[in-house]
Amino acid sequence: MTVCTHEEEHKLASERAKANMPREEDVARVASTFKSISEPCRLKILFALRQGELCVLHIVEAVGGTQSAVSHQLRLLKASGVVKARRDGQNILYSLDDEHVLAVLELACAHLHCHI
Repeated sequence: MTVCTHEEEHKLASERAKANMPREEDVARVASTFKSISEPCRLKILFALRQGELCVLHIVEAVGGTQSAVSHQLRLLKASGVVKARRDGQNILYSLDDEHVLAVLELACAHLHCHI
């Protein structure tokens, strides 16, 4: 059994970690957001939308799949607050909901190259 020689230091660190922990409902919302973007097809849609607004047909061209499948994934992304939509005549244009979504994507890509 190992005895910690820095017991008070570790106790303070633990208390700081607990004090800085988000509320349970916020943790659940963040987890739900990550769950919604963790599916590869949805992630590809988000990467396509980094370029700006796109209609479903252009998203299908960029990511592959069928219009029906992409539309389904867009509905899920929209429901989770990651993507927004606006009507332009007969087209519905999709885009990332805000700059935070873009920041998460960029950080995730940067993280890929951290340990190379």
